[in-house]
Amino acid sequence: MPVNALYTDLSDYYDLMCADIDYEAQSHCVHRLQQIFGNGGRRHLDLACGTGPHVRHFLDAGYRSSGLDINQPMLDKAALRCPEAQFSLQDMCGFSAGEPFDLITCFLYSVHYSGSIERLKACIASVHATLAVGGLFCFNVVDKSRIDNRLFASHSVAHEGSQFSFQSCWHYHGQGEAQSLRLSIERTCAGETQVWQDEHPMVAVTFAELQALLQPYFDVQVLEHDYERIAPWDQTSGNALFACVKI
Repeated sequence: MPVNALYTDLSDYYDLMCADIDYEAQSHCVHRLQQIFGNGGRRHLDLACGTGPHVRHFLDAGYRSSGLDINQPMLDKAALRCPEAQFSLQDMCGFSAGEPFDLITCFLYSVHYSGSIERLKACIASVHATLAVGGLFCFNVVDKSRIDNRLFASHSVAHEGSQFSFQSCWHYHGQGEAQSLRLSIERTCAGETQVWQDEHPMVAVTFAELQALLQPYFDVQVLEHDYERIAPWDQTSGNALFACVKI
């Protein structure tokens, strides 16, 4: 099973790296999508759940929520955050569950971690096999044809006497099924700065290619990447929410 070395080494800082993410808004939006498009059920599984912040919000909303990840240090922290949830060390591209789920989520573009089209197909097949009829698979994704390699996201946060700076960006070479997520983390404490840099291999797809992979299994809605409102994708932006109902 592949393990992300950066996240293993820096799992204590993962929540700081994601400190600017509104987990509550994301979780509430997907809850609304489940009510609108899904079967309304409350059995939930979060793929690539990390330290469990989304799981926490679904539990608080009345779901029976579970999570899986390939990183055990992340899961250990998720279990502390959500002691009533079930967590398992599994690969999202080939997982199994003892019962069907009504809602399966994959936040923070983590579906790209499948790494290749073949593994993405395996992920989709595993999700379909695990969902109940009418269940919803919801995730966010970036279109490779709309990636601007010059753009990046960054934020800084103070924690326990240290100042952290985080930066991330997509990089796509312009052809093929491989793109990458480039990360940079700086920690400054007592005048000394440490820098970690990593590049994660990710699968690259267009929205049209992804729809073609999903449509044999799901009724697919492509929506604007906006957690405050639900609207069809505008056909121009490079990020989208996919809401996929099991046929």
